[in-house]
Amino acid sequence: MEARLNLFTNAVSAKAMKHVVAAGRALADSTLPLATQELVRLRASQINGCAFCVDMHTKEAAHAGETATRLHLVAVWREATVFTDAERAALELTEQATRIADAAGGVPDEVWANAAKYYDEDQLAALVCGIALINTFNRLNVLVQQPAGDYVPGQFA
Repeated sequence: MEARLNLFTNAVSAKAMKHVVAAGRALADSTLPLATQELVRLRASQINGCAFCVDMHTKEAAHAGETATRLHLVAVWREATVFTDAERAALELTEQATRIADAAGGVPDEVWANAAKYYDEDQLAALVCGIALINTFNRLNVLVQQPAGDYVPGQFA
């Protein structure tokens, strides 16, 4: 299986991708825990059906020390006991923001307030930007049918 379009070799898309990737790298320096960042990326990617990003972020999280149990339970985090209250707030914010079209009023105030209980303003900024970026990557990869399975941790470092 091949992607419909190689986003990194086409001159037009490569120029745009350079900026999207750079935005993602800027978040690596934030104080939002890496584990939270990867859980958020994984959950949004599951919701959006982005096989490439599910593959990538499962492997990146495992490489960074995340347990298989927690990775397997991200899709059903509400019923799982392995996530902290802060992680649960981040996952809820991720779901609400990823499914923004499903809620006429956008992300509910109580979801935002719950996340704000656990994360400071800089971490919330990283969370918001990270959710927006993974949704961007998901949409790009789903649109071009980017195949999954061959990702190696650190491949884009």
